[in-house]
Amino acid sequence: MANELHPPIDERRTAAWIGTALRIEGRIVSQENLTIDGQVDGTIEVGDHSLMIGVGADVKADLIAKTVTISGTVTGNVTASEKVHLQPTASVDGDIVTPRLIMADGAVIIGRVDTRGDKA
Repeated sequence: MANELHPPIDERRTAAWIGTALRIEGRIVSQENLTIDGQVDGTIEVGDHSLMIGVGADVKADLIAKTVTISGTVTGNVTASEKVHLQPTASVDGDIVTPRLIMADGAVIIGRVDTRGDKA
């Protein structure tokens, strides 16, 4: 009877989220878009999806995604198959490899930028 009142929940999300209260150590692999507003130490791979690093996020990890948008702090290398977008509050201490880089005034990169991406 309970199943008739509460049908199964459809788990088709379009994005995952790591909130400000979360701290994760290790490897994150996602098969959907991912937003990080908390702290992560390790590696983050979202394959053919988008990764967003929020304003208050503190990420010490290598990032691999289709598109990466950074508003917070990243210590590690960033690899995007399509583009990297750095917001005015972004700080990246590491190398960036992507065919397309969009960098707002105020964003900081300490490292190399290779915009050849997959064309190299």
